[in-house]
Amino acid sequence: MRPCAHPAGDRSCRPRPTRARPEALRLDFIESLSPLAQEVLSILLVLVAITFVLRRLPRTELGHSNAFRARRILNWLPLGLTYAFLYMGRYNINVAKVTGIMTKDELGTITVIGTTTYALAFLINGPLTDRFGGRKTILAAALGAAAANLGMGFVLHSGWEGSLVKPFGALYALNMYFQSFGAVSIVKVNAHWFHVRERGTFGGIFGILISLGLYFAYDWGTPIVENLETKWVFFIPTMILLGFAVLDYFVVFDRPSDAGHADFDPGDATIEASGERLSVLRIAGRMLSNPVILTIVLIETCSGFVRGGIMKWGFVFAHETGQTFLSHHWGAFLCISGILGGVFAGTLSDRVFQSRRGPSAVLLYGLATVAIGGTAMVITSPFAGFVLMFSILSVIGVHGMLSGTASMDFGGRKNAGVAVGIIDGMVYLGFGAQSILLGKILPTGEAQTDPVNWRIWLLVVLPAAILGLLLSTRIWNAKPRSG
Repeated sequence: MRPCAHPAGDRSCRPRPTRARPEALRLDFIESLSPLAQEVLSILLVLVAITFVLRRLPRTELGHSNAFRARRILNWLPLGLTYAFLYMGRYNINVAKVTGIMTKDELGTITVIGTTTYALAFLINGPLTDRFGGRKTILAAALGAAAANLGMGFVLHSGWEGSLVKPFGALYALNMYFQSFGAVSIVKVNAHWFHVRERGTFGGIFGILISLGLYFAYDWGTPIVENLETKWVFFIPTMILLGFAVLDYFVVFDRPSDAGHADFDPGDATIEASGERLSVLRIAGRMLSNPVILTIVLIETCSGFVRGGIMKWGFVFAHETGQTFLSHHWGAFLCISGILGGVFAGTLSDRVFQSRRGPSAVLLYGLATVAIGGTAMVITSPFAGFVLMFSILSVIGVHGMLSGTASMDFGGRKNAGVAVGIIDGMVYLGFGAQSILLGKILPTGEAQTDPVNWRIWLLVVLPAAILGLLLSTRIWNAKPRSG
């Protein structure tokens, strides 16, 4: 690590805490590899997972021309990568935490401020996206998140003394407000480009994009804080997001007709009885009176609790208990698990269950429940963290399918922004709930180096997984109707 060039009080130069690794959690056969070899191994595993999945994605024939398919890729790929790098600018705060700039309690408080802002922002951002289109709002997301990350980096650069809760709480709330445009925008745009029978596969692709964002956040963020000052874990995503905002401006369009192709009926639901514009409260009321959407909202609240509980604190668990390989490549393992889960969920939904999302959600939540419960039982094993990856595989699959797909199916094109806003907002209410709860009860000091003391972490997450499983059985036969 390069020497600090700033005053001792500068948080971006604070020495990284080091802890002895418990012998029980060592994986000598992997950790004996050089750092470069470990990095190459993790990248190869990610590439193998992506290649395996992409080569096996089913192709639903709906008469699209090759030119249309090519232009659709040019539309969703930059859009999706922007979303992935928004993730890097969202979860980089977790990477910054392990450098010692904040406590678990402070991280939990900052996170719940941001996630609550995210959850409530749909009241504004859902209608804005439906009115102005996803192209404009993805630009707002990238530019706004870039500005917020720039601000957090400057707080560290300034040598801020004392708790970071106030400055980071305000800036992270601003970050998450603009971040909330991301999922709404991507679903709004793709509601015009994908037929309902293609959306399970798109849900798989959506899962890949989420997963790549986690890889960028953790596996790019970790070497940044190990080799540069902590402030750069905020500055670098700022520069990347600005670059993608420029790219999106030139290549992303709301509808096929905007890019020189014919629009088509994607066969999704229509909530508005006529062509008039409805208020967000009326649309939300109609949506929540639909028992399927109401159940999906509750399932996704559980998804937020489980996903956040594992992703956020699993990285800290690996770091504090000395699992070097797992903590250094947490993003790669999240990425691989999410890719496989997302595509498995989408393909199963479209090809086996005739575009019904419920059966896939039941199977995946069942796997998550078993994985979390099993990991709690063997938490002292060096393989505990890897068993836990099955829960990430499951919950990212459910989230990509329900948030990225069912919101289009049951919300329809006209109201996709509000639909995904409601669903994604509830995900982050669940995310915030686990952040504030676990931030206060997880072990600290010497106790956090013993994996036995972390069992409470999984026992808190497990009930949410069981509840998600039970709720998923209620939408087993649900399927959107055109209207």
